[in-house]
Amino acid sequence: MLDQRLLRDNPNLIEEGLKSRGMEIDLGPLQKSCKELKELEEKRNSLQAQGNSIGKEVGQKIKEGLAQSSEIISNLRTKGNQIKKQVGVIEEEEKSISQKLNEQILCLPNLPEKDALKGKNEKDNKEIRRWGKTFAGNNYREHWKIANQLNLWDSERSSLIAKSRFVTLFNQAAKLERSLINFMLDFHVKKGYLEVLPPALVNTASLTASGQLPKFAEESFRCAEDDLWLTPTAEVPLTSLHRGEIIPKDLLPLKYVAYSPCFRREAGSYGRDTRGLIRLHQFNKVELYWFCAPEESEGALEQITSDAESVLKELELPYRVIELCTGDLGFSAQKTYDLEVWLPGANAYREISSCSNCGEFQARRSSIRTKDKNKKNILLHTLNGSGLAIGRTMAAILENYQQSDGSINLPKALIPYFGSNKIKPE
Repeated sequence: MLDQRLLRDNPNLIEEGLKSRGMEIDLGPLQKSCKELKELEEKRNSLQAQGNSIGKEVGQKIKEGLAQSSEIISNLRTKGNQIKKQVGVIEEEEKSISQKLNEQILCLPNLPEKDALKGKNEKDNKEIRRWGKTFAGNNYREHWKIANQLNLWDSERSSLIAKSRFVTLFNQAAKLERSLINFMLDFHVKKGYLEVLPPALVNTASLTASGQLPKFAEESFRCAEDDLWLTPTAEVPLTSLHRGEIIPKDLLPLKYVAYSPCFRREAGSYGRDTRGLIRLHQFNKVELYWFCAPEESEGALEQITSDAESVLKELELPYRVIELCTGDLGFSAQKTYDLEVWLPGANAYREISSCSNCGEFQARRSSIRTKDKNKKNILLHTLNGSGLAIGRTMAAILENYQQSDGSINLPKALIPYFGSNKIKPE
């Protein structure tokens, strides 16, 4: 959530930031509302001060022996009651303006970092580095073809159970999914993350706090009878894990790793990646999440990205790191690195992790603070990153480790979890 003070005092800065995202917005009406709200607050404070002064004067005169029924005290109390009524009117006006203003501000995305890569869309993203040796050719099959030949899953029966874009894993695939989850959780715990298993259902306040609502309501699945939604990512419950709290600075950074099933409508993506594990309505993911001091978030983004990269290195999967330009940033992010894993069957890199520094954007929406060196409450910074998306990791393993006899060799790091060094045709 953007700072109302910035909107009131320096709207040009916000307009420039939004323009770099490809958004042309006239902030004049919002700035006017912010100024009106500030003026009303100052007027209310002044009236309340007058009311407090009158109350003290009444008390002093009674203490001096003046009768409560006297004309002087009666007049003072009448004036005090008039002030209370004025304050009440102003408070209602403040409430109305504040509610409308917040509804509008909640729809505005985060501002990119000052040094963020400028650009209009994904074509302007910048490759930072690559790792691993890539290979491709006509002999390499796409993961969904491999899975069909090995009887690893069934999407047609899943459509009967739910709808299209769901998948049911069987036998070796189900075991591989479980092995990947356990491997990633253990891997990140060894790196100093605290494991969390959050609820898969979240309320509206939690989705709003992380930035999914109100902007992306159509992307999420909502329960009909309750104020609950299926979580689109563990980022949502992890953001609200400390909502409304003041976290002592000596406890920062807080580093969490969480497995969760994720549910997304993928609105607007129909026709893309309809086969296989790349774009499903339900998928599993291991999420990394940091709460840190503002001055540490720049370095924290590099570290959380490195931690996600380490999983790919451990699994010996070729990948590249992409810095997203301002026009391709997610709603809550001010700077983002995407990790794209190599899929030889598709002859392409595909996103497998997105690591973002959200600055104070989510913390302001969630009222999560810490204290500075002067013991003053300040907003902390939040960061998140996939460490990794499980289905896409499985797709990458199937394609990168496929063998000519139809079997799939497994990365050495997974063998202790899977209990075998390969997936064999049944």
